[in-house]
Amino acid sequence: MPVSPTAKRFVIAQFSDLHCGDPRFDEHMLERVIREVNEITPDVVVIPGDLTVNGYRDEFELALMHIERLECPNVVVTPGNHDSRNVGYMHFLDMFGKRWQAHEMGFGIDVDGVSQERIRIVSVDSSKPDLDDGEVGRHRYDWLSEQLGPPDEEIFKVVAIHHHLVGIPSTGRERNIVPDAGDVLEILAAHDVDLILAGHKHVPYVWPISGMLIVTSGTASTWRTRAEIPPSYNVITVQHDQATVEIIDSTGEGRKSHTYSMRQHRRRRGAGRLSQEREVHR
Repeated sequence: MPVSPTAKRFVIAQFSDLHCGDPRFDEHMLERVIREVNEITPDVVVIPGDLTVNGYRDEFELALMHIERLECPNVVVTPGNHDSRNVGYMHFLDMFGKRWQAHEMGFGIDVDGVSQERIRIVSVDSSKPDLDDGEVGRHRYDWLSEQLGPPDEEIFKVVAIHHHLVGIPSTGRERNIVPDAGDVLEILAAHDVDLILAGHKHVPYVWPISGMLIVTSGTASTWRTRAEIPPSYNVITVQHDQATVEIIDSTGEGRKSHTYSMRQHRRRRGAGRLSQEREVHR
């Protein structure tokens, strides 16, 4: 059934891996992305990490200068592995606030026949100081569960995290998934998370898994690209039981979109434990 163009919608702009300070950083490209995002007028902008290349203060200041040009009043920023180099997470705290936090705002979209008036976005810092790989960590599981809230809440739930929770094609040897990805995915599925937004290896991709859409973004503003994959950013539109993920070339050369039925997708929720009474790992 086609969606009416006048139906209410909620738009999320997602871009990551700016890598300010990198020799292959293209400031003009980032300016273009910011300008285009402002023209889209999203309800929220999510930036899941790697604002910098080495975590230095001047790199964060450059990233902040551009991010402050976003006209959207709701901007969610999560650090990446490059941002935690050289104790850069302290600069992140100074300029962008807490590395772990929850954001909530109005939503008002019918999903699977239920009106969800609020959207909750939980920022998760998966970075580790001076390491490219990451981890969420068992000591954070209780906090994550508390922020996500009970599974029967009538609220659209989003998690922003830099590192991969599943394998992404064209990212080389599979060493980019956090080592506790299985436990984290089970927690997210158990709490009825709808959308996971990530970055890291500069490959835009969408995985529908256990009732969740896992959406990774490419590099928005560098030529640290892989093979023929261009720099890009994502625009996700949720509208009456549908989620459309549009991948947009940061150079303006093209775009493509994928639409998913949230009604059918949500009915595939659930993990694969033999015993449904067993609690998820803590």
